Amino acid sequence: MKIFFGLLTMAGLAAAETWTGTVVDVMCKGKDLASHTRECAVTCAKGGYGLVLADGKFVKFDEGGNARTLGQLKKLTREKDLKAKVTGELTGDVIKVQQVEFQ
Repeated sequence: MKIFFGLLTMAGLAAAETWTGTVVDVMCKGKDLASHTRECAVTCAKGGYGLVLADGKFVKFDEGGNARTLGQLKKLTREKDLKAKVTGELTGDVIKVQQVEFQ
């Protein structure tokens, strides 16, 4: 029984990953990220969010991640450079977001 619980714990730890990149709303993912603003991201929240990684790949957030991101964006004081560290589980090209931390 002890081994079973240990495996469950290890599986849970292995599933969470962390990515860093630029948070952008889905509607603006192909645009110039350097000029993308927090205001635009909040205004375009309906389409959802994702993270543009260093290699240019875009990964979408799940619905919970969209809500977390919108909440964080509303509190953010800077207007540009929306870099963040995101923790969660990647399934296909969607991150089931556990945490979003703007850098």
